[in-house]
Amino acid sequence: MSRRLFLQSLGTLLGSLAMPAIVKANQSNFKTLQISPIAGFQYHQGETLWSQLSINQAVQLVREADNKYDNRAVLVAWQGHKLGYIPKLDNSAVSQLLDRGEKLEAVIAKLQVSSNPWKRVEVEVRWVV
Repeated sequence: MSRRLFLQSLGTLLGSLAMPAIVKANQSNFKTLQISPIAGFQYHQGETLWSQLSINQAVQLVREADNKYDNRAVLVAWQGHKLGYIPKLDNSAVSQLLDRGEKLEAVIAKLQVSSNPWKRVEVEVRWVV
């Protein structure tokens, strides 16, 4: 084996060993907690913002403990605009984690043209670990 071939092989080997560490450093450590539709999308600013939304865009989760309709309410907002809420049947864990100060993040997981507002947008709620 020539010296040049040996060094190329060694470089390839070392590069492949370092790659997982580089990839891991760029990945966010999270666990998907749930994927839910946005409740009330048709009643808030979702329809007017529809053309600006895209998959994997970050959305904010805002706890509304004083909400008169649901004491576990979690608002879903995009760039300061109210899109709707995590559905009442799905918000128990999310509201409890937010109340405990756990770090949660959310992204738009699905966009679908539909006359049914429950099928228009889904959000993925992630628990950052």
